[in-house]
Amino acid sequence: MTQAVVIDINLENAQRVIIEGSQDKLVIIDFWADWCESCKQLMPTLEKLAAAFSTQVVLAKVNCDEQQQLATQFNIRSLPTVIFFKDGQPVDGFAGVEPESSIRARIEKYLPTVDDELVTQALQGIETGEYEQAYTLAKQAVDINPDSSQAQIVLADAACELGRLEQAEQLLTSIRMADQDQYYQHVTSKLNVAKQAADSPELRQLAEQLTGAPDNHELRLELAAKLYAAHRAEEALEHIFAVLRQDLNFGHAKQQALDMLNALPKGDPLAASYRRKLYSMLY
Repeated sequence: MTQAVVIDINLENAQRVIIEGSQDKLVIIDFWADWCESCKQLMPTLEKLAAAFSTQVVLAKVNCDEQQQLATQFNIRSLPTVIFFKDGQPVDGFAGVEPESSIRARIEKYLPTVDDELVTQALQGIETGEYEQAYTLAKQAVDINPDSSQAQIVLADAACELGRLEQAEQLLTSIRMADQDQYYQHVTSKLNVAKQAADSPELRQLAEQLTGAPDNHELRLELAAKLYAAHRAEEALEHIFAVLRQDLNFGHAKQQALDMLNALPKGDPLAASYRRKLYSMLY
């Protein structure tokens, strides 16, 4: 069985365990005393829950008879008293004995959810240049919690790094004003730079030629290849599928479409959408 992380608190280690330690984990402080029967009733429950969440929770015990100064600093008026610390601040607490289910609910409220952990892993992937993995993790986070602006911004960042500029722009457009933080501004600037780089004179010239000869399939496929290389995947695929809709067996259009779809990151909704279109054409 996993052991609970339990630390006896005194004046010497209080700063390190409670303030510094709560930057990484949820610190549960149990104020107790030997003469307190309710404390003895509550303590096994706290230890059991600390063991259940051992990688995310630290149980810090304060013997109020021995650490009266600490009890005074925390304004403890009755025993047992439990205080939850997160990021250096008290965030919750209760006095007396509560049932295990109630305390568990309090703990879970301050622990990272599955989508939070996926977002953290995705951010690490972006930092190390593992953009495809970051994209997949961020997409999973968005699928789990579509209302998470943080997950959407991280997905937009990964999409931008992979050249999925249309998707990145769509994601950023959906972010609420209240959630447009410094990271949002960073990704928006990154997207603007990428869009400028993707709009080359060569692409504009090919597009103008195609406007004058819309039935020139070879020219359309050439434009599609250039667009894809410039990280404008959706536009590229739309040009290829325009050819396929008119002539399913024209040149290498079918293989070009498959190559582009296979090159998109795992979980990209664009790939799923155009695979369905191609399947409906073939079958």
